[in-house]
Amino acid sequence: MFLQRITFLFAISIAFGLAACGGAANNPAPNPALITKLNVVSTVSPLVNIIYNVGGNRIELSGIIPEGTDSHTFEPAPSDAKKLAAADIIFVNGLSLEDPTEKLAKANMKPTAELIEFGPQTIPESQYVYDFSFPKDGGKPNPHLWTDPTKALRYAEIARDALIRRDPKNTEYYRNNFDTFKARIEQLDTAIKTAVATIPEKNRKLLTYHDSFPFFGPRYGLKIIGAIQPSDFGEPSAKEVAELITQIKQESVPAVFGSEVFPSKVLEQIAKESGAKYVDTLRDDDLPSAPGDPKHTYLELMRGDAVTITQELGGDATALKAVDTTNVPGVDTNVSQPQ
Repeated sequence: MFLQRITFLFAISIAFGLAACGGAANNPAPNPALITKLNVVSTVSPLVNIIYNVGGNRIELSGIIPEGTDSHTFEPAPSDAKKLAAADIIFVNGLSLEDPTEKLAKANMKPTAELIEFGPQTIPESQYVYDFSFPKDGGKPNPHLWTDPTKALRYAEIARDALIRRDPKNTEYYRNNFDTFKARIEQLDTAIKTAVATIPEKNRKLLTYHDSFPFFGPRYGLKIIGAIQPSDFGEPSAKEVAELITQIKQESVPAVFGSEVFPSKVLEQIAKESGAKYVDTLRDDDLPSAPGDPKHTYLELMRGDAVTITQELGGDATALKAVDTTNVPGVDTNVSQPQ
């Protein structure tokens, strides 16, 4: 009995000694800060980056739609259901941009999760835009609100309020990030206005591959004269191509703009036959540079598009050079951008 007691006490002393010396290091206590981070999921990369500029390192953020993918035809994989099921907040553009993803989210999201649509909270139905790629009889309005930086700022405001509501302990952090992002948006907006104003008035016309700039154009005094990609996301008919060539000649359009992600031989041919220059470097839902690069941001996406449009239409883009397009939470060196 005495020997058993000594053995028992010896075992206890070893256990305490190991604990004191870090013997439990293989099973460290979980970090409460990591456990309590909001799990946030969004869709296309501009939206993900806008949210990132507000949430920074206080949220776990990921995107569903890979860059370089047509967001209008994207079908989420079964593996995406798991990501959506774990989310506390799911931000989508809405306006029928991501219908399959929204459907999957609603079928899998947990009871405490929120699904938030940016578009309908940014403009009323009376301001919906219907055009060549998004005709009214199709029932789906043009969803590219974020190409107007002032509407992207509204997205950031919606994200800020949602994050504060769900995570009030980080209220000051989210507000400060939003205020910094707002200042950069306002700087970008002013610079685009200044740059576009240098384009000869007769040249302030946009013909693009896809109807991606219906809110950007009116904001900065550019007339949208058409798009190549029809509502079924196929190729335009021979009749439609002929009409576009005639329109370009009649309006003396100096350049037509294609997409870097989706090069169009049809648009290239239209430019050749109409005498306009073909420029295929515009972007709308994929960010420039590679993930982790300082220029892989929504702000740089819009600055780059504005530079291209201004220069190719005969203007001076100097005003856009000084715009700060880096991410707001960039001071947090331990934070990497979501991919």
